[in-house]
Amino acid sequence: MVNPLAGPDHEVATWFHAHLTRTFVSVLRAFTDFGSGEWIGVILFFVALYFVWKRWWPSLVTLLVAVPGGMLLNEWVKVLVHRQRPFMDGPFVDWSGYSFASGHTIGATLLYGQLLLFVLPTLKSRHWRVLSISSAAFLVLLVGFSRIALGAHFLTDVLAAIIFGIIWLMLCMVLRKPMRRRTAPFRPVIPLPDGSEAVLASVEQRPLAAPDFGKLN
Repeated sequence: MVNPLAGPDHEVATWFHAHLTRTFVSVLRAFTDFGSGEWIGVILFFVALYFVWKRWWPSLVTLLVAVPGGMLLNEWVKVLVHRQRPFMDGPFVDWSGYSFASGHTIGATLLYGQLLLFVLPTLKSRHWRVLSISSAAFLVLLVGFSRIALGAHFLTDVLAAIIFGIIWLMLCMVLRKPMRRRTAPFRPVIPLPDGSEAVLASVEQRPLAAPDFGKLN
């Protein structure tokens, strides 16, 4: 596969590789952990446990298909593209496996993006919506930057991972709609003469209590 951005890819990778220090690597490794498989697995476990407790089955299926499913798909893309990493070894880092696309970055995109899609509909305040979107985007960019700076991936590996992750989340969101319709309770709608509609709500019937004739005497 021909990379039209091969020049900038190698220039950025070489610059960061030449300026790595032990302190810089320690900071970058802390950033990159937000996209690690271990961290994502822990978050997924507790979120899935919460969905099971609440019996939110469509949300549980969406979470599992979106995040682990997308990450597994990316592993297949890595094998298919077969691109080597910018630097296989160095004074501070030692990488193995293929480079395109960044696994950490797509994992962060899928995890924080899907959590954002779960949370956004519940937020009424514009301030909290903007803050949530900004926080998710910041975490994804932070992980992507750390992967480039550590020499684990080229710039295009990270950009492709973000794009692939967004596309996969959009696809999962579209496929989730029919599942939500099947699980939603049926509410008959009656058209009114003025053009509006009335929704019939179910009313719980309770047995009438027997009168206490003792109190009437």
